[in-house]
Amino acid sequence: MVLIMSRLRLENACYHSVQNLLSSRLLSKNLKIKIYRTIILPVVWYGCETWSLTLREERKLRVFENMVLRRIFRPRRDEVTGELRRMHIEELNDLYSSPNIVRVIKSRRMRWAGHVACMGEERGV
Repeated sequence: MVLIMSRLRLENACYHSVQNLLSSRLLSKNLKIKIYRTIILPVVWYGCETWSLTLREERKLRVFENMVLRRIFRPRRDEVTGELRRMHIEELNDLYSSPNIVRVIKSRRMRWAGHVACMGEERGV
């Protein structure tokens, strides 16, 4: 739990260092997504193969990812009222076609478990 919380703090610091880039209107959304995937996500994924996530930690990871995606895709205008509104999670998932952060962490953990299962008895994990 302590390890995951420290990763979340590092992820948050990394996000704040590129926050201006993610909210810039000069950069395309595709470039912002590449920044997110290459700068922010590897900070979180470091060592994630050994984590056992609780529901609370999964929720924190999803909340963070949604915050970043909302920054990238900006608020939308409501068709009825014409006012700016936050994007719903379903809309974010449609725009961001990659699997969510928790699904990636779980798949990496399963891949690592497969490697460990194939190791011989003489090798330590």
